[in-house]
Amino acid sequence: MSGQALWRDVTAAARGVGRAWAGPCRERDLVVQAAKAALAAWLAWAVAGWWLHAPVAFVAPWVAVVLVESTVYRSIAHGLQQLAAIAAGTVVATAVGLLVHDTVVAMAVVLPLALLLGQWGRLGSQGIYAATGALFVLTNGAVTVTTSAARLGEALFGAVVGIAVNALIRPPLYLRDSQAVLQDAAEEAHDILRAVADGLAEDRWDTEEAGAWHERALRLHRLVEQAHATVEWSRESLRGNLRHRHRGPVPPVGKEYDDAVLVLDYAAVHTAGVTRTVLEAAAEDRPARRPHPELARHYAEFLYRSARALRAYSHRRFGDRCEDELRDAVTDLRATLQDLRRDLARSATGDPDELATYGALLAQAHRLADRLIASGA
Repeated sequence: MSGQALWRDVTAAARGVGRAWAGPCRERDLVVQAAKAALAAWLAWAVAGWWLHAPVAFVAPWVAVVLVESTVYRSIAHGLQQLAAIAAGTVVATAVGLLVHDTVVAMAVVLPLALLLGQWGRLGSQGIYAATGALFVLTNGAVTVTTSAARLGEALFGAVVGIAVNALIRPPLYLRDSQAVLQDAAEEAHDILRAVADGLAEDRWDTEEAGAWHERALRLHRLVEQAHATVEWSRESLRGNLRHRHRGPVPPVGKEYDDAVLVLDYAAVHTAGVTRTVLEAAAEDRPARRPHPELARHYAEFLYRSARALRAYSHRRFGDRCEDELRDAVTDLRATLQDLRRDLARSATGDPDELATYGALLAQAHRLADRLIASGA
């Protein structure tokens, strides 16, 4: 790693620490989760190792620390899967170890079985613990039923501690993340449409600038995918979560979030379509002429109206819920689309390539406008 790259990483880490110190944010959530995982491991060891002197006390903190998951629901689901995997590996290894008194031979027999068992779909991502459970049995002293039972008991205790700590001490809640990511995606879509509109209105766009617009539009699609994943994450974080019951009413991650993702997905797809068409029209080896400056200005006006409608939609969903602002923006957008259709029909010539360019622009305009109009209806 170069010194410059290391400096960037250090700087980014310092900024993250600053954000965590300043107020609620994703970085602070990560710090809290790390502290909770450490607390769960300490509690499990304090009880199993220091107080009870359990024979295999290390299993309890090991299980506890990995079960302080990103959501309470995930802690419970993964806890059940992990316990099942550990139990399966422990039982198989104990049975074989009691029959075969050579550790090397026992491992050669048990590990393939445990690894195959770990592929069972019911165990999900926790299947690997079947093999680790088997290894703990075979590599940590003599194999006995008593010791194996103690391992299972310690695993169960560690799982209870990890889940309890995650559920009772500031259980993770990601509503803020969902709103922030959705708003960021809406703001980026607004900015891209404004940038393209400015370029078309002033007739100062070339291949390089059109390519930059298209790259931003493609990145917008990835941002919308991230927003969709974050919404699902937030929905999961409410399951089994006691925190929101003590902090007042929390808006459910329901239809309005799904609608916002759908609108932004349409905006991303059709913004990419618009920028791709503009990029193709700007290419030097393309036979079609660029859209006439007057027509480009009319299309720019449509993009301005679309950007305004997107921002109004975002404000209504996650801001001060300005119904009138969105209604006015949608009304203007509908009127602008009608004007654009007439302008494109009057400006079209018999040139096939020019017709293809105008047709693609109009098709993207219709699809984007239809979704925004439906959202504001």
